[in-house]
Amino acid sequence: MVTLLILYLVLILTVMASGSFIFFIRSDDQRVLKLLLAFSGAFLIGISFLKLVPEVFSSPARYIGLFVMLGFLIQLVLELITEGAEHGHRHEHSEGEKVSPFLLLTGLCIHSFLEGMPIVGAFTTGIQHTLVIGIVIHNIPISLTLMSLFLHYGLSKRRALFFLVIFALMTPLGSILSNVIHLLSSASIGVYFNYIMAVVIGIFLHVSTSILFETEENHRYNLQKFVTVCFGILVAFGLSLI
Repeated sequence: MVTLLILYLVLILTVMASGSFIFFIRSDDQRVLKLLLAFSGAFLIGISFLKLVPEVFSSPARYIGLFVMLGFLIQLVLELITEGAEHGHRHEHSEGEKVSPFLLLTGLCIHSFLEGMPIVGAFTTGIQHTLVIGIVIHNIPISLTLMSLFLHYGLSKRRALFFLVIFALMTPLGSILSNVIHLLSSASIGVYFNYIMAVVIGIFLHVSTSILFETEENHRYNLQKFVTVCFGILVAFGLSLI
């Protein structure tokens, strides 16, 4: 229980700290955000293939591949709402076009809630920590993008921060729901874990490939992105050995 509380605190504080950082950087300087996205995309796909996928497929479960595909499709549907904010896209609409920050927040909250569901206290600590590290790194550019869009849509700083708190709570709430299900259910947590983790793997694969396959005309940035991606995969490989 203490370990879970620490993980929840780390998840919440990371979102709040990275989202608040938007007040200290230039809104038109996207270079740092793009490199953060490249690293997070490489790290996500790295831990997915090197740690999460082997764990899920190590024990037999029927139709587990379909659940990976389900996660991929869920993320595809969510992006109809969020317009790609999960991988750093900032679609700044014209003044005459009505945009709902509540819709954006709803889509990202569902995304974050699902990511938190595999964090179950009864399961392997190493997998928990790997997943949390992946979510933390993934949430840094998301939080920056989310706050940037909230401010662009005309929300006050106080209201934008309030919405950021709601987003920050979603991953812990997803984990809490899974732990409650575990306490109330007599079924093996391993079966439940494999299916929900498969869904999250599908989400990770969609987000990470969307980041990694984005093109950029600036050749210098492409080299920086390549080096950053290699570093992200190397970090994921190192973590998989622990």
